[in-house]
Amino acid sequence: MALTSEATTLWFGDLTTGSGTTSLDSSDAAEFPVTWQARSEGVVGRSNPEELLGAAHSACYSMAFSAALGKAGHAPESLQVTAAVTFQPGEGITGSHLVVSAKVPGISADDFQRLAEDAKANCPVSQALAGVTITLEASLA
Repeated sequence: MALTSEATTLWFGDLTTGSGTTSLDSSDAAEFPVTWQARSEGVVGRSNPEELLGAAHSACYSMAFSAALGKAGHAPESLQVTAAVTFQPGEGITGSHLVVSAKVPGISADDFQRLAEDAKANCPVSQALAGVTITLEASLA
């Protein structure tokens, strides 16, 4: 059964001086203030599309990697996944860098790396980002 999730942004003004809010409609979990300055320079207390994309990528990758590890008989104790999404004004989103620290009892380093790469390739958000470079640093804690 397909699930459609929704978010809405309400924007006021032009690109450089305007601002808006992005709401997670389906879950009603949060609302984030967004501005061009936050997107192009970074501003504390304001989000941007790349940060929200990073949240989606890190959550999706965590689920994909957890599933792959469990299927291989190595359910993780914990996974910490950060997705650093890079935006270059005038060029767009140029990449997502996944940093993973995991506690996985009884897994070899080779199997861990193989499954980490497989999850990177098969995570639905990674597949949606097929037009950009996705890199991975995965380590056992």
